[in-house]
Amino acid sequence: MKWRLSIALLVSTLAVPAQALMPIYDSDIEAVSKGQRSSEEAVSTYLKRIAAIDDSGAMLNAVLALNPDAIAEARILDAEREAGKLRGPLHGVPILLKDNIESRELPTTAGSLALKDNFTGRDAPLVAKLRAAGAIILGKTNLSEWANIRSGESTSGWSAVGGLTKNPHSLPHNTCGSSSGSGAAMAALLAAGTVGTETDGSITCPASINGVVGFKPTVGLVSRTHIVPISHSQDTAGPMTLTVRDAAVLLSVMAGSDPADPATAEADTRKQDYAGSLSMDGLKGLRVGLVEMQGVDPGLIAAANARLEAAGAIIVPLPINPADYAELGEAEFKVLLTELKAGLAEYLKSLPTGTVPHRTLADIIAFNKANAETELAHFGQETFELAEQQQGLDDPSYQETLAKSRRLARAEGLDKIFAVNKLDLIVGQTNSPAWLSTLGKGDAFALPSLSRLPAVAGYPHLTVPMGAVNGLPVGLSFIGLQWEDAKVLSAGYAFEQAGPDLRVVPSFKP
Repeated sequence: MKWRLSIALLVSTLAVPAQALMPIYDSDIEAVSKGQRSSEEAVSTYLKRIAAIDDSGAMLNAVLALNPDAIAEARILDAEREAGKLRGPLHGVPILLKDNIESRELPTTAGSLALKDNFTGRDAPLVAKLRAAGAIILGKTNLSEWANIRSGESTSGWSAVGGLTKNPHSLPHNTCGSSSGSGAAMAALLAAGTVGTETDGSITCPASINGVVGFKPTVGLVSRTHIVPISHSQDTAGPMTLTVRDAAVLLSVMAGSDPADPATAEADTRKQDYAGSLSMDGLKGLRVGLVEMQGVDPGLIAAANARLEAAGAIIVPLPINPADYAELGEAEFKVLLTELKAGLAEYLKSLPTGTVPHRTLADIIAFNKANAETELAHFGQETFELAEQQQGLDDPSYQETLAKSRRLARAEGLDKIFAVNKLDLIVGQTNSPAWLSTLGKGDAFALPSLSRLPAVAGYPHLTVPMGAVNGLPVGLSFIGLQWEDAKVLSAGYAFEQAGPDLRVVPSFKP
């Protein structure tokens, strides 16, 4: 992309000091927002790291495009600070956005060449909130194309626009998806914070596999307007950061009602200062269901159990058989197909005249066929084609399936598990460690993910680093009931703070 090229050429002429390439695990969100580090220094350092690690060297391919005005904006914000003017809790903080979220200065491609010219000139409401709080949009991150909904054989982290994102802990390994670039960029310290989106696992899986914090909020807490959609019943944006506190700061800024997104009607009354509500006692006295699932790493789970108990949690063993939720998976898939066709058409029709010509899912399918050499080189679009066959949101079959999926995930799923076991939270290993990327052969999950129930229910789901298996990070999930975002974040914070740092420093192993 032309914006990426101009910045890359600029920073490639600068000397890149060794410390610019060394992951140092402090919080730039805190340091920059408090004026302990200038915004210009932070932006310059991240641009140098992107040039040295993402564009060359390890060639992570985590960042798709960069804001050409980032340094100029940083200087303005530094001058404002000197003058005693602070815009908000993110004053001068550089943030990367997943490239299905609109920002006014960059195209929003969803990783597809069909949207390569999608310069809308508008900010998604969550981006407007970030800017109002003082954040600098540093650029856009790569993602699994169309957020991993085009094909069941999709390889997470690959898009026609950005190529394959690599795992900073081991370059041949996968980054999971679909917020692949946001997870890898955060782990490699290419920004102070990143934003991802999730329909089912697309924040929590890449956060876990790249060894960072990822939070999927209650659906409806954060606006989805001007975000390339899959499902209006499950989609949400959320923070991907180094620490739980950083995630809480970002969420506090992004949360809020949006008249254009009916799901957010309660957000203004539900949101709070999530960072301010964090507590070292966030687990004290809570009944926590610890998922017992075949195949999880016993050493990591035992260590997590001990740490949870040390933080004051009362552990309740919780055997869960993923096979019990096969019916939920089938219902979810039908819902996603129908909502994808309707939601994508609505989004495409909202685009300003002169951006892209496509207005329906059928148009995108036709574009991919006409550009098969680049778009369909590694896997097809059978899921798109199934979605195109759906009858629409008024179809009684869709409405029955939506009601069924919500019943299975809520009343007969999480609500029942919480009530029967008298739980405050559910925790468990988020997913397996990273697998080798094999283009065109899908993803090789060794474990079922914990994401489905909270994703379909629309409930909050946090993952925090819990260590590594053979040098590859693994996360611990914290799942709560609807609108219990503060409780989930505080519990994750208490776990994070209860002992030694469990984050794994990326080694960029070839």
